[in-house]
Amino acid sequence: MPRKPYRAPAHWYDAENARHDVLQQDVPFFLGQLPLKKQSILELACGTGRAAIPLAQEGHRVVGTDYAPEMIDLAVRRRDAAGLTNKQLSLAVGDMLDLDLGQTFDWVCVFFNTLCNFTSLELQDRVFATVVRHLKPGKNGKGGRFYTDLFNPDPGLWAESEVTARDPYIFRSPDDGRTIYFSTDVMRSSEPQVQHVIHRYEWFDDKGKRKRATHEFDMTSIYPRELQLLAERHGLVVEAMWGNYDGSPVTPDSPRIIARCCRK
Repeated sequence: MPRKPYRAPAHWYDAENARHDVLQQDVPFFLGQLPLKKQSILELACGTGRAAIPLAQEGHRVVGTDYAPEMIDLAVRRRDAAGLTNKQLSLAVGDMLDLDLGQTFDWVCVFFNTLCNFTSLELQDRVFATVVRHLKPGKNGKGGRFYTDLFNPDPGLWAESEVTARDPYIFRSPDDGRTIYFSTDVMRSSEPQVQHVIHRYEWFDDKGKRKRATHEFDMTSIYPRELQLLAERHGLVVEAMWGNYDGSPVTPDSPRIIARCCRK
């Protein structure tokens, strides 16, 4: 079966995900990992610029890429509205599966569960190859650093063959103020450790007619040990791993897997 990649509606993306506390916690936590010296940062799958813009506002030189042109268009508008220049924050369309910018960075970042969208070892290897390609080489045992965060798998959810109407939520469309009713269906795939996810949207138009839309994609789970093995497979050393943004260690009950890796 062909892979269904994640491609969210750009104009709803931030409003749809505003309910997630991690989106207020991840950037401050990451900034706490950076040295006092200003850094060069590449954010892969930067989306609407949610993380890239505040990183650039802190004085770091940031490059953000995303494979969806509509996301980059929105990120550019938000960057310009924030008063940032292209030199401070450069944004470009680029697929992290084969990206090659011809430059290296102090940090490469992949935020907010993005790694879970790559559902096979072959795809994960391509992502990590892109990461390493853009990290500064090791010097005295220390090179550029890779930072990522993703959810810690919930075995109970993965044991279910199908879960419908999960996490119902209401948000307002930022372009017209319309109320959107949102929910998620999750179905176990025939492929090992892969789920098929359907985001469902429902609203009423100006004439009171019910409208519906769906966004479907596949995702996988990555356990802490698997993430460590992937990193080591590509010449990265896991320097630290946390289970939440309070800096607690990873346990089976932790909500997150947050990793900082260094190129050898």
